[in-house]
Amino acid sequence: MSLPSSSLLLFPCPKALIFDLMGTCTDWKHSSILPALLSCPLNVKLPREQIDGFATAWREGFFKEIHKRFAAEEDAEDIDVTHRRVLDALLEERGVGYEEWDEDVRGRLVGSWHEQGVWPDVKQALERLSEKFFVVVLANGTTKLQLDIIKSSGLRFHTLFSSQLLGLTKPDPAIYLKALDLLGLSEKPEEAVMVAAHFYDLVAAGNLSVLYENGCYEKFKVLRELDFIDFKTYFALILK
Repeated sequence: MSLPSSSLLLFPCPKALIFDLMGTCTDWKHSSILPALLSCPLNVKLPREQIDGFATAWREGFFKEIHKRFAAEEDAEDIDVTHRRVLDALLEERGVGYEEWDEDVRGRLVGSWHEQGVWPDVKQALERLSEKFFVVVLANGTTKLQLDIIKSSGLRFHTLFSSQLLGLTKPDPAIYLKALDLLGLSEKPEEAVMVAAHFYDLVAAGNLSVLYENGCYEKFKVLRELDFIDFKTYFALILK
């Protein structure tokens, strides 16, 4: 349930806002992947009306891969390698071979994940929040991927924590604890806020007493009712 506004100021003023990147701050689908797919050679096996669903399947396939590796306690791999493997599998399922979409086409598609635009309200919000709080990224992937996305999107953060840099993968609790330690908040996790569009990300952080912004769009069966903070009202109060 949502907490009433009168209760919001009972929470400590955060010192750090920890953001996921793709999907949370950037619109990976419409700003990058869909245009990249639509620029590929026409193919009757993957008609234009199926491109949107293909993009979604590519993203979902990536999540399945990283969660499978995490469950098997395997080391994280380069995100470009994962994206390429999922892409090749999806194309093979649809009968699209290398003679139709060759190495160059597939390489450009994987590279398109490195250039993304932002959601309309994100840049201005981050600029305002960064005046009072540390705003940082904690996301799966390589540091190079994060740098490329930050450059192409024009977003500014105080620092970037990639799974490659920390040697851990979300939703491993250790990666959130490592980020808190680097931010000097390991003893006060309640002074950090996790902002993500992915439910698993919010739950993993919340289990460590990190506050979380409940604005995720993914549809999951929730096993227990979770209280959440109305952050729009909360930050309007503490940013005065």
